[in-house]
Amino acid sequence: MAIPLRKPAEIEKLRTAGQAVAKTLQYLQNNVQPGMSLLQIDTMGEKFLRELGARPSFKGLYGFPNAVCTSLNEVIIHGVPTNTIIQEGDILGLDIGSEIDGWYGDAAITMPIGKISKEDEDLIACSKDALFYAIDIIKQGMRFKELSLALENFITDRGYVPLINFCGHGIGRAAHCDPEVPNYLDAPSAKQGPKIKNGMVFCIEPMVCQKDEEPVVDSEDKWSVRSSDGLRTSHYEHQIAVVDGKATILTQL
Repeated sequence: MAIPLRKPAEIEKLRTAGQAVAKTLQYLQNNVQPGMSLLQIDTMGEKFLRELGARPSFKGLYGFPNAVCTSLNEVIIHGVPTNTIIQEGDILGLDIGSEIDGWYGDAAITMPIGKISKEDEDLIACSKDALFYAIDIIKQGMRFKELSLALENFITDRGYVPLINFCGHGIGRAAHCDPEVPNYLDAPSAKQGPKIKNGMVFCIEPMVCQKDEEPVVDSEDKWSVRSSDGLRTSHYEHQIAVVDGKATILTQL
């Protein structure tokens, strides 16, 4: 596994791509309303992202048909935009990728649609809190598997489980590259595998399920991922760079 170490000027190019994603997510958070369709939201997001000078990097990536992953309620990741109308009380995951001058950005949120239940508030808080907890504890010399174990422990301590077989990832001149960053320990020991170093850039994205960590991919659209328990889920993601021994967020305004 060769994990690139980025120079400061390269990290700034990645920050530029990341900021386009952050601005688009904020725009959607401020403007998405009950009664909109998932396709409308995708169109809004793509238009705004392009107006910032970014290419929507998810569109066509591995054959994905749209610019924004719109993951509604029980869909945790990779939701394909459709004519489905969002309603008060729904929760909606939005995952967006960008490319500017050959450098990539990527981030995700799960947002409430109007007033939501306390249970859904707690579910969303788990993925968001797990993300910022992980970012806070990152330090040079830490192993990626130690980070994965910390994410798993945080999620399970809240009473949830991390989705398996999907993970965070490196990012740079491609939308996805080494390292893989699961939200759970996928090895006998956390004291093995590559260490985090200055200059590394990667995405952390806690994917939180309520009872069952096993994923089920939609048999019709071949993209939308749900937990096998059929319950609501949440997902948050930031793109970070390791600078001066700690994490700095590239996708935060």
